[in-house]
Amino acid sequence: MKQPLIILTGPTAVGKTSLSIRLAKAVDGEIISADSMQIYKHMDIGSAKVTKEEMDGVPHHLIDLLEPWEECNVVTFQQLAKTALEEIASRGRVPIVAGGTGFYIQALLYDIDFKDNEEGGAIRRELEAEAEEKGGAYLHGLLEEVDPESARAIHPNNLKRVIRALEYYRQTGETISAHNEEERKKESPYEFFYYVLNTDRQVLYDRIDRRVDEMVKAGLIDEVQRLKSMGCTRQMVSMQGLGYKEILDYLEDRCTLEEALYVLKRDTRHFAKRQLTWYRRERQVRWLNLPDFENNQDKVLEHILRETGPILQEWRESNR
Repeated sequence: MKQPLIILTGPTAVGKTSLSIRLAKAVDGEIISADSMQIYKHMDIGSAKVTKEEMDGVPHHLIDLLEPWEECNVVTFQQLAKTALEEIASRGRVPIVAGGTGFYIQALLYDIDFKDNEEGGAIRRELEAEAEEKGGAYLHGLLEEVDPESARAIHPNNLKRVIRALEYYRQTGETISAHNEEERKKESPYEFFYYVLNTDRQVLYDRIDRRVDEMVKAGLIDEVQRLKSMGCTRQMVSMQGLGYKEILDYLEDRCTLEEALYVLKRDTRHFAKRQLTWYRRERQVRWLNLPDFENNQDKVLEHILRETGPILQEWRESNR
């Protein structure tokens, strides 16, 4: 029997954290965080990181693992998450992946092969030199010529991903978008339940605005100032996260606090919209629309337990 895996995801601020902890308690599970920001130490408020009190004794994995100056990418996440998943299963407990980074979830769920090559290969160095000499827009133009689909998906400012896509094409003669599409068709090695928690758009947007206000009250500005004094800069992957780059703009006198918070709320709403678009493209997704459950988490939890119960029971009996 395949290893059971429960995924609980959804747009930012929808209420995943509290539901995932209640679910873990109900099924004797442990949580693997699929959040690209919560993996960093010292970045608690801006990432809406789950607190020890909120965990309520439920073990959480892939939180507070890396320093802000270390780079986390999808390959790093996939390796760490697979290790955590195997450890959880070896204890006879249920792995629950909770978080909103859809690409990370997909990488784990379908065991995607990224064919990651060694850092600093000759092709990469050549592309980096071209970027320095001619600019990121020039490289993005090259990508548009050979792999228009990747060029549409990758922002011109995301130079690392532009270089990676061009490097892959020059190494293999195949576009990275075609490779990724083939990988997406793979069958999952897990018996999975892929839940997406959602609510009415205006309700979600109001929750996002309130969360930003609460983050500021909780000390977000001081948190970003501390990171800045530790040597963290806007060039670091960690500092590109929502909540950090906007406050950094304020601290560096690029805008007023009011402008920074306006941009943060706006961009977080846009981010939530992109998350939902991603989940709609995924296979075998089970939508949990809160209004369908009278906005009652008890009812949502009961629904999940009814669906997952028989498989989890069968798995436990087969492992006795």
